[in-house]
Amino acid sequence: MTALKAAVERMQLVTFRVGADLYAADVLSVERVLRYTAPRTIPNVPAWLDGVIEYGGRAVPVIDLRTRFDLPVAETREQSRILVFSTGEGGWIAATVDTVDEVAAVDVRELEEPPAIFRGLARQYLRALVRRGDRVIVVLDIAQLLNSRERIVLEQALGETTTNG
Repeated sequence: MTALKAAVERMQLVTFRVGADLYAADVLSVERVLRYTAPRTIPNVPAWLDGVIEYGGRAVPVIDLRTRFDLPVAETREQSRILVFSTGEGGWIAATVDTVDEVAAVDVRELEEPPAIFRGLARQYLRALVRRGDRVIVVLDIAQLLNSRERIVLEQALGETTTNG
């Protein structure tokens, strides 16, 4: 097998924990891993939106994945991180996670099609599942963390805070 073929058949995943569950995102969609700092709150947004952080000269929305996925609220700890994701549209969104574990190489043949609902998460958020022994890694579809209506509400709220504050 050539090196190129081997690279195509493997993908790199950044794994992280939210609650007891192990999640992952394609390493190519992860722009940066930041130490947790409290985001600046913005009014009139859904509860799962923590606020915004300044990154790359822009206000980047921060999603609280615990709230977004209907998990119990937990205190942020020293291991808490903010992952900045590239949305593929030249923009960024960020998410608060409990810990970032590792970058794992995964054979693409290990990726399983997710069911309609997995551990309470709708399929729209899921890209795949990876089973490693008794562990299941939930690979998120980063582009689906915000739908188009939510993006419009967020853009309006960000516009109001920049013009009013």
